[in-house]
Amino acid sequence: MHHATFVSVRVPERGFFVTPHLDPMGKLSKEKRDVYYRKAKEEGWRARSAFKLLQINEQFDIFSSVTKVVDLCAAPGSWSQVLSRSLPHDSAQIVAVDLQPMAPLDGVIQIQGDITKSSTVTEILGHFGGVKADLVVSDGAPDVTGMHDLDEYVQHQLIVAALNITTLLIKEGGTFVAKIFRGRDAALMIAQLRIFFEDVVIAKPRSSRNSSLEGFVVCRGYRSPPDFTPSLDNVFEVMQYSSEELLAGANRELVPFVLCGDLSGFDADMGYDLAADAHVQAPTAPPTDPPYKFAKKLQETQALGRPEGMSGSKE
Repeated sequence: MHHATFVSVRVPERGFFVTPHLDPMGKLSKEKRDVYYRKAKEEGWRARSAFKLLQINEQFDIFSSVTKVVDLCAAPGSWSQVLSRSLPHDSAQIVAVDLQPMAPLDGVIQIQGDITKSSTVTEILGHFGGVKADLVVSDGAPDVTGMHDLDEYVQHQLIVAALNITTLLIKEGGTFVAKIFRGRDAALMIAQLRIFFEDVVIAKPRSSRNSSLEGFVVCRGYRSPPDFTPSLDNVFEVMQYSSEELLAGANRELVPFVLCGDLSGFDADMGYDLAADAHVQAPTAPPTDPPYKFAKKLQETQALGRPEGMSGSKE
């Protein structure tokens, strides 16, 4: 038997009790205590990351007057959901791109494609009738290794890939939002992005855990540099830039850092336990083609882990 002592807390403005909850192992499950994970299920979002885009928009109003949007690295589709719910379907066009398949979303055109391929650019612009996008967003991230320098480098390259295709898709004055890992080279990334955008800041939504290095670059006012020809090549290999004034010396410029979301709202690092009468809800959209699908089929036939040729049925 598991023994534990907890204190129940009433949170009237949020309409539920904070009460004890034990998982089968006798420990509190961090996932079940994550209030944004639970709210995402309650409100029908595909992932808790939906709240990050909502809070970025609350701070920067990036959805204002937007009629054409591209969501890069979109799976499982929570940011596309936010765009679909926030923009009018009769006037806005939303295109979501990812290598992985996604369950259909109302009002969202889906492309299963590679953001480094010219065919993807052609297909996106074809849906827009050749008109450039007002807004390009990307919540893509690599599988983290725990080695921060490596993770930051790979994420940096993903931002570069997203920016490459963005220069072919975005109109003058457009906005670009992408995930970034806040490390020692974040200032260098900002210096590079300022070649193409008038205003660049790093935003930290309230729904993003303080313990995470995750942040989001919010780049507004796209301006194509003189003599620059957009392509899918690395934009920083063909563009000349200097980061000396930004990175060193007495005149070093600090990278703007903005917290987004209601500071009196939920804390992503705190554990809010389920109410005694709460029930666990299923995910809004189960994985369309999970890598464990074959193993799950073997498990159902009791063949998982058995030597080849051995029957899964019991005598």
